[in-house]
Amino acid sequence: MNKSEKTQTSGPASLSVIVLAAGKGTRMKSPLPKVLHPVAGQPMVGRVLQAAKAVGAKELRVVVGHGESLVRRVIEPLGAIAFQQKEQKGTADAVLSADPGSMTGTVLILSGDTPLIEGKDLAAIISEFNDLRADVAVVTAELKNPGSLGRIVRQKGELKAIVEAGDAGADTLKIREINSGTYIAKASVLADLLSQVKPNNSKGEFYLTDIISIGLEDGLKVVAIKGRPAMAYGVNTQEELARASRVVFTRNRKKLMENGVVMIDPATVYAEDDVVIGGGTVVYPNVYLRGASRIGHYCVLEPGVHIISSSVADSTHIKAGCYFENCVVGEKVQIGPYARLRPETSIGREAHIGNFVEMKKTVFGARSKAGHLTYLGDAKIGDDVNIGCGTITCNYAADRKKYETVIGDGAFVGSDVQFVAPIKIGDGAVIASGSTITEDVPAKALAIARGRQVNKPDWKSPSEASSMTGQKIGSAPGTATATRDEKD
Repeated sequence: MNKSEKTQTSGPASLSVIVLAAGKGTRMKSPLPKVLHPVAGQPMVGRVLQAAKAVGAKELRVVVGHGESLVRRVIEPLGAIAFQQKEQKGTADAVLSADPGSMTGTVLILSGDTPLIEGKDLAAIISEFNDLRADVAVVTAELKNPGSLGRIVRQKGELKAIVEAGDAGADTLKIREINSGTYIAKASVLADLLSQVKPNNSKGEFYLTDIISIGLEDGLKVVAIKGRPAMAYGVNTQEELARASRVVFTRNRKKLMENGVVMIDPATVYAEDDVVIGGGTVVYPNVYLRGASRIGHYCVLEPGVHIISSSVADSTHIKAGCYFENCVVGEKVQIGPYARLRPETSIGREAHIGNFVEMKKTVFGARSKAGHLTYLGDAKIGDDVNIGCGTITCNYAADRKKYETVIGDGAFVGSDVQFVAPIKIGDGAVIASGSTITEDVPAKALAIARGRQVNKPDWKSPSEASSMTGQKIGSAPGTATATRDEKD
C-alpha cells in the first residue's frame, strides 16, 4: 500500500481554509495593508472569506503580519481567526503560521489578494479534488499573457512540475497554464509536506510551491485542477485594484439587467454586491448604489444619485443629485433634486421632498410635503403636513444634547419657521411664516411668533432729511450748519 492509499478517507471531509494575508503590498504605495484595499466596496480579504464561507468552511484561519491590528478588525467580525506570521519568510512559512497540524479533513489555501474568486469556483475545485481522490492539488488557470507567473508543466496530461518564470526556458515560457496560488490538500498530508520544505533558494525563503514537487517525489497523488482565469487574478498595484473593481461592477450590472433593470448607460452605474433592484426600474448614468440597498420596481433614479444601505419602495422617483444613507423611503415618493436623507430617516408613501431638503433621524408622514430649502432633524412629522420653505428644527441645544420636534397630522407650517426643540405641534395647527416657535402649539391653533410690523408714513432717510434742513448728517437736531455763502 503506497502513501496515497494510506491517507485516503471515506465519506465527505470537513473543510478548513487558510487565507494568506500577511504581506505589506509595497507596490500598492499605500499605508493601508494590501488585503484591506476595497474592491467594489468590500476589502479584498473580505471577498476571499466570503467565497470560503459560501462553500461551508468550518474554520477560517487568516495569516496576518503587516497592519495586523487593522486586518483583525476586518476579519474577526467575519468569523475568521487571526494567526500571526512573525517574520516574512515565504509562503510555506505563512501556512505553517496557521498551525495546519491541528486541522483535520480538507484544507484549502487561498491568497488574500485574489478578490475575484467566487464560491462557485471553490465548490468546483473541492468537488474535483474529492472525485479524483487526490492528496494535494494546485489550482491552475490558462491566461493569454502568463507574464511572470509560474508555469504548469504536464506530461500526457499529468502534472509534472511547477516552473517559475525566471527559471523557465523558451519552450516552457510558451505554456499558458499557470499556478493560481490556490492549493487544496488533505490536512495530514499538508502538515507532512510542509515539514519537508527547505529554504533552497537565494532569498532563504520557504516556498509553498515546493509541496508539489515533494508530493510527487513521495509518490502521493498530486494533481493540477484547472479553474477560471479570475482565480489567478492577484492584486499588487492600484491599477490592478481598479481593474478588479470594474470586473465586479460589470458582473453586478449584468445580473441586475438580466432581472429587468433598465440602465441608460450601464458602464456608469456602480452597484455593490448586495444591492437589489426590482424589474422595470430605470437607472440613469453616474448612479452609485452601496451596501445592502434595496430599490423597488418601477422606480426612477436620475443622474448623480448616491444611495447607501437604504430601502426605496416601488414607483418612487429620485431626482438628480440626491444622497441617501441608512434610510427608508416609501412607495410613490418624489424626492429631489439635491435632497439629502441622513441615517434613521423614514419617508411615508406619496410624500414629496423637494430640492435642497435635508433630513436626519426624521419620520416624515404619508403625503406630507417639504418643497425646498428645509432642515428637519430629530423630528416626527405626521401625515398630510405642509412644511414651508426655509423651515428648520433647532434640535441641537446649548447643553450639547439633541431634542425632538413633533408635528401632528394635517399641520400647515409657513415659510422661514424655526422650531426650538423640544416642542410639539398639534394636529391641524397653523404656524405663521417667519415664526420662531418656542412653546407647544395646541391642535387647530394659529401660532404667530415674530416681531410686530410697524409702518411709518412719509418716512425719509437721514440723508434726505439733511438735504431738506441744511444739516450735516450726524449733527444735533435743530442745530444749523453754516453754508459757504454764510461763511463768505
